Amino acid sequence: MITLTENAVAAVKIALSRADEPAEGLRIAVETGGCAGLKYMMGPESGPREGDAIIETGGITLFVDLGSQPHVNGMTVDFVTRLESSGFVFDNPNAAEMCACGKSFA
Repeated sequence: MITLTENAVAAVKIALSRADEPAEGLRIAVETGGCAGLKYMMGPESGPREGDAIIETGGITLFVDLGSQPHVNGMTVDFVTRLESSGFVFDNPNAAEMCACGKSFA
């Protein structure tokens, strides 16, 4: 359902190790918002919730709620370091269009 690149795995492992609360994995969700209508949300998660897809990739456990699953199926998440900015980049085959910042889609 979702693939993390090696760079993304490394970034997520660092983020989870620095989480305020113990985290079993990373939640990836899609919510209404952003310039294009939908936006990605990511954060440490202590465990699965009812209806979650549980995905193991690169030694990371991902939790995806039922409503977000169709939006992220087949997505690849990368982490890039650039001179002007660094962060997660989403290559989502389900996105019909992306906003200029790359953080929201339709």
